[in-house]
Amino acid sequence: MSRESIRKLLFVYNADSGLGNILLDAAHKVLNPATYNCRLCELTYGAFREKRSWKAFREESNLTMEFLHKDEFLEAYSSKFLPAYTFPIVLEVTAHDIEVFLGTGELNGLNHTDDLIREIRVRLSNPEK
Repeated sequence: MSRESIRKLLFVYNADSGLGNILLDAAHKVLNPATYNCRLCELTYGAFREKRSWKAFREESNLTMEFLHKDEFLEAYSSKFLPAYTFPIVLEVTAHDIEVFLGTGELNGLNHTDDLIREIRVRLSNPEK
């Protein structure tokens, strides 16, 4: 099956929005990083700011990317027709569908920001799913 034209990649963090949650997440990353439960957050952000290599990749890409916290995603995309996703996750949004681009297990298996960037590039360049 060939990949339908992707309109955007939707990155959903396993964290909720809001200043209080952001501060708690930052503290958790610093004080007890081994138990932090959002690998996508770790791959794209340090404790306080976006990682340089990720920011450069994101800014140089022609692909539209949207970034949401879990609560924002569930509010915006809640539908009885969508599967129950686990988080973090990267979804591909096409004209007709939303599908998993990188699942939770795949994200959790990545060790470095460069691994995430490489995996995105490989999947975008592969016309087959």
